[in-house]
Amino acid sequence: MADSTPEDRDEASTPDDTATADATSSVGEPGSVGAKSSGDEPRSGDEPTSDDDAQAASAAATALDADSDGQADHAADADDSDSDDADSDDFETHHSPALIATAVALPVVLIVAVLVAAFIALRAPVEREPLALGPVPAPAADGPACQALLPALPAELGDYTKATLVEPAPPATRAWQLPDGGDPITLRCGLDRPLEFNRASPLTVIDGVKWFQVRDEAGKTGTWFAVDRETYIALTVPDGSGTSAVQTVSDTINANLPAREPTPGEL
Repeated sequence: MADSTPEDRDEASTPDDTATADATSSVGEPGSVGAKSSGDEPRSGDEPTSDDDAQAASAAATALDADSDGQADHAADADDSDSDDADSDDFETHHSPALIATAVALPVVLIVAVLVAAFIALRAPVEREPLALGPVPAPAADGPACQALLPALPAELGDYTKATLVEPAPPATRAWQLPDGGDPITLRCGLDRPLEFNRASPLTVIDGVKWFQVRDEAGKTGTWFAVDRETYIALTVPDGSGTSAVQTVSDTINANLPAREPTPGEL
């Protein structure tokens, strides 16, 4: 047997190798029949359909709408929160402690002002009507004693103040009343000797002046007659008015008119 050369061996192996390569190539190509196996073929149940696509699209749209609604609600809540914060800031800004204090104090001040005004109104003197006094016999009313006494009389006798008399007023007469009116204190100068004054009449000395008192139980008054001066002076005082009027007038009489011995009537 003759020895073969390398070239001969190569030529001899070439057809087999080509066949093997072709087989391998055919197996590896995706389009070849031998490359496909029963496990790689798609099943009819796994293939997507148009209904599945519609359902998936609807679900996606629903999810998108829900997400949009959630974002909108969150944005609205955020806006409400911002609005509340803004309102709170506005309240704190426009309702400062000084403003609140003023709002609280103003009604108190108004109440106090009303109470003070009411108190002043109660204390203010009432506009009294002029006082009418009837005439009595007073032969010495124009005499020097009355002319000296009347200008010296005070405008106030305790709580009583000088009253205006209805004209024509009796001569040598003065009167005082309480701020709200009522029974007056009256003084008459230049009178005749009272009929009740006699030697047996008791006298009361007040601040150097001798007085003789006549009671009027019906009128609830007492009339005091000064009996130791140049002329007779009568001071009529309502019950309950105290003794300050008699004391004050006694001081005025004693300071302006000289004293003398009384001249009572016969028994």
